Amino acid sequence: MNEIFMMVPALVAGMLLGAMFFGGLWWTVQKGVSSTRPAIWFFGSLLLRTSMTLAGFYVFSGGQWEKLLMCLLGFTIARVIVTRLTRVAEKPTRLAEEAGHAP
Repeated sequence: MNEIFMMVPALVAGMLLGAMFFGGLWWTVQKGVSSTRPAIWFFGSLLLRTSMTLAGFYVFSGGQWEKLLMCLLGFTIARVIVTRLTRVAEKPTRLAEEAGHAP
């Protein structure tokens, strides 16, 4: 039971790293699309986000594969959360509306 509680900080760290990574990706896309030099935004962001995430995995896993697995799980959970929070509300198309009212 004590071992499970030792994994919680790795899970939380993975979630924070994932929020930073995918939140940073969303922010980069917002800035890069309207920029006159989008390649610099995207490449710089990729380098920064990846290096910070890999360094975080290295530090928080402490050389233990179990903690690394928990970090990856937290990272994946954060991906789902950030994706849902940043999703743009889609307007239903006419075809989708008709399909919902089909007999």
